[in-house]
Amino acid sequence: MNEDERMPRPGPSPEAGPPHPQSPPSTDAKVEAPSPDVALADEASPLPGAHRGGFRRLPTAPIPVTVQSAPAEPGTEEEAPSAQWLASGEPAMHRGLAGWALAFAIAGLIVSLFVGWGFPIGLVAVISAILALRRPLESRAVGVWAIAIGVVSILYSSGWLLYAATRANLLG
Repeated sequence: MNEDERMPRPGPSPEAGPPHPQSPPSTDAKVEAPSPDVALADEASPLPGAHRGGFRRLPTAPIPVTVQSAPAEPGTEEEAPSAQWLASGEPAMHRGLAGWALAFAIAGLIVSLFVGWGFPIGLVAVISAILALRRPLESRAVGVWAIAIGVVSILYSSGWLLYAATRANLLG
């Protein structure tokens, strides 16, 4: 037996009599005034998630950290030594990615003047220079120079590879 079969089902009460499907529902509903012991709300109850005017910063804004002292131990007369809480220093963005990109670009250009397999160095230079341009502390001029020299080193390397392919009769 399941739970529904064990529960007694309420049947029609003998006082109610048989239901009358022809009779319309009653429309005499009245709303009474509240009794004096009911306290009315000053404002309308807010819906869940409704703005209540308490926001003063964006949800992603940084939270200021202030220096606070620890309260005194209960039951002691003298004040406990104060402990100060300081914000842990977030690691600052390091500069130098644009400089590294320029160094890779120059090395890639020097290598590509002699062999064709130096194009990965130029690719590293171009990618790191693009990343450096997206960072706020990096030098834009150094990043642009790194991109330009890195592209030239890739072109020189592709020229060497094309020359080698034609000499080996790999291209038509």
